[in-house]
Formats: sequence, structure tokens, C-alpha cells
Amino acid sequence: MMTLFNKTALECSKLITERYSTSFTLGIKTLDRKFHFPIYAIYGFVRYADEIVDTFHEYDKKTLLERFKHDTYQAIEEGISLNPILHSFQLVVSEYRIEPELIEAFLKSMEMDLYCQEYDADGYSEYIYGSAEVVGLMCLRVFCEGNLAEFDRLCEPARKLGSAFQKVNFLRDMKSDYVERGRTYFPGVDFSNFGCDVKQIIEDDIQRDFDEAYIGIMNLPHGARMGVYLAYIYYQTLFNKIKQLPASRIQNERVRVPNPQKFALLAQTYLKYRLNVI
Repeated sequence: MMTLFNKTALECSKLITERYSTSFTLGIKTLDRKFHFPIYAIYGFVRYADEIVDTFHEYDKKTLLERFKHDTYQAIEEGISLNPILHSFQLVVSEYRIEPELIEAFLKSMEMDLYCQEYDADGYSEYIYGSAEVVGLMCLRVFCEGNLAEFDRLCEPARKLGSAFQKVNFLRDMKSDYVERGRTYFPGVDFSNFGCDVKQIIEDDIQRDFDEAYIGIMNLPHGARMGVYLAYIYYQTLFNKIKQLPASRIQNERVRVPNPQKFALLAQTYLKYRLNVI
């Protein structure tokens, strides 16, 4: 019966991923099947926490996040939760020995979203580490399946990939973050005076993260490489679209990669994979 409970909880995490992110769902589906549910579980956990701080405006977000944090640690300690998202996450934490420090850093960044409206350089780095880099490290724990030497070797590129994804999100969501939530993540950047020079500096920083991440992707275990590469290509495509637009457009619209283009990227990636190019 416990097997059925676990499977049902993991199916719930899969559903959350499919409802919230077409791109990540495509990426996960191209991983080796043994990685599907563990990555769904990680995504479901981080998505629910992010949903609390970004969406539930009519509720007491601080109380909800504190409860979510408490329930997370309790689920990990007891090895069970009636919240299916937390139950599936604790299964993965236990099986792949995901460090408590990574979970703490993630939840700390979620807390920062409740009270930080602007970030200095240190706060910016701390937020990106907790909100994105540690998620990459959690996934890497799954992909390395206990191989500590491999994890240590790929740790820094995994962080860089998470960082690149998050910074692209910041550019893409610049308007909604500022107008709807009053947040400005880039340190020292005035939204009302966001120009091409500042945009270029941010883009150069993001490209450096992408370049360092690519080296790690090419050295991932075979069963993980195609899925992570697809996510990389999707975000690089989104980033390229953002780079082609003037700063004023970034301030006033949310750039997207249409679903047909996402499926085209999937087909191209699969072909490269079959030809052993990646």
C-alpha cells in the first residue's frame, strides 16, 4: 500500500510540472526514465514554494511559507507527509541524500521575496544561489546517483546553469516583478532608467554563465545529458530573443518562446543526441 501512496504522490508532482511548465516538462521527458519522477518531485517542491511568495496576494504569505517550511522539514524527518508534493520531495531527499543546506538556502531565498524589494550585490548573489543554483545542485545529486567525485566535478557548471536560467527569468519578467511585486533584482538598476548599456552588462554576465554551464552539460551522465541540454537550448533561445530587443521592449512585455518552436527545439536536440553530437 505504501508503494501506491508513493506512486500517487509522485504522480501529483508530475501533474504540477506539466501544468506549470511546458519547457521543463519536455526537458524531463527526454531524461532517462529513472530520473523522471525524482526531477518532477524537485520541480513540484520549488514551484509550490515560489507560488506562495509570487501569487497568493490575498493570503498571509509569511504564515503560509512558514507552514510550508515547517511541513517540509517534518516530512523529511518523519519520512512521510499527507501533502503529496512534500511526500514525493522527501522521498527524493532521502534516496539521493540531498543536503539540508541546499533546502535551507532555497527556502531562505523564498523568504527574501517576502521582504526584499531591491538587492545589493551580496543580496543578489545570495538570492540567486538559494533560488536557482541549489535547485541545479539538487538535480545533479539525482543525476550522479551517489557518485561523489562526479558530483564535485560538475557542481560549479550546475550552479552556473541555474544562475543563467534565473537571470534570464529576471529579464523576461522585469515588468511583472517591478509593477506587480515591486521587486528589482539586478543590483543598482533603476527600472525607470533601464537602458541598453545596463542591459548589455547584464547580458554579458548571463552569457558567461551559459558558456561555463555548457562544459558541464557535455560531461553529464548519458541519461541526463539530452534533457538538460534541451533546457539549456530553450533558455538560450529565449535569451537570444531578449538580446535582440531594445531595453524599452523588455520593460513592457514578457518575451516567450512559442510552443511550436519548443517542439522544434526538441526535435533538433533529439537528432543531435541520436547522432552523438551531444
